[in-house]
Amino acid sequence: MSSESSEGLSCGAAVGTDHPLFGLRVASIFIILLGSAMGALFPILAKRSSWLTVPKGVFDFAKYFGSGVIISTAFIHLLAPALEALGSECIPAGWHEYPYALALCILSIFSIFCVELFAFRWGTVKLARLRLSHDAHGHDHGAHTAHGPEGALVEPKFKRQSSGGASDIEAIKDIIDDESAVAQIIGVIILEFGVALHSVLIGLTLAVNVEFKILFVVIVFHQTFEGLGLGSRLAFIKLPPRFNWVPFAGAILFGITTPIGIAVGLAIRATYNPESATASIVSGVLDSLSAGILIYTGLVELLAHEFLFSKDMMNASDAKVAYSVGSMLLGSATMAILGKWA
Repeated sequence: MSSESSEGLSCGAAVGTDHPLFGLRVASIFIILLGSAMGALFPILAKRSSWLTVPKGVFDFAKYFGSGVIISTAFIHLLAPALEALGSECIPAGWHEYPYALALCILSIFSIFCVELFAFRWGTVKLARLRLSHDAHGHDHGAHTAHGPEGALVEPKFKRQSSGGASDIEAIKDIIDDESAVAQIIGVIILEFGVALHSVLIGLTLAVNVEFKILFVVIVFHQTFEGLGLGSRLAFIKLPPRFNWVPFAGAILFGITTPIGIAVGLAIRATYNPESATASIVSGVLDSLSAGILIYTGLVELLAHEFLFSKDMMNASDAKVAYSVGSMLLGSATMAILGKWA
């Protein structure tokens, strides 16, 4: 490979200011903003509003469909493009001597695991000082779990010894609420981080891609389904009233990420070449790290805890289990098929 082919913008299509359909590219900022935001906000609004009545079966479908969307996004829309980007002939030969995309994905997975392990151990020590137990899988009755929906608040394992015992118990429950809320908010931040990086890169690519029409249609569906998947997870987070704004903030953040990417792409369209060495390396590294985040979140936080470690699912009827698994597989298949175009 010549030095000229791996530097600057000499690799890939020529870059210029004469992008066709410029008006439609600008309009795509607002169209995708609307689709992404509606997809992410609808499950939250439907769950929390009294005027918007949605059957429980629809909520369950959206929840498990969303899990499938996130898992397929990790493998098809993040890890596969990362492998392609870091295997590009435009980047220096050193990147071809080792599967860096897979290594970065593994690094991301273990980093998230270590963060969560540390958080669990820290929370367990705090609970032990209050004479409370912690069951991360929510198997015991009243066990506290950082994942929220699997366990309930624990009761203290000691007798009240003063007239202030009731207030002490309420104070302890407030502490548990706060710790559970912090753990769930951290989980939301981790999930949002992985999805947001992916969405910004999608926007950059859409803004300068020559096959704009096809990619635009696919990304509208892509972002709407991904928003629905994220929103359905945010809708089921159980937080104290003062943290009720967190799911809405997460949905709005998702809604604006791809439009931001498109706007930036249009602003730098005269110099930005998605096929250049620099762009391939940056997108490959970010996609690899994001893939690890979503793989861990999808397989551990969502799939394992929703099916294997969930008391409700273990005691559910065969029909409900089949419905839930089918919804998840449908979400996964939908995003996997969209991966053919974007």
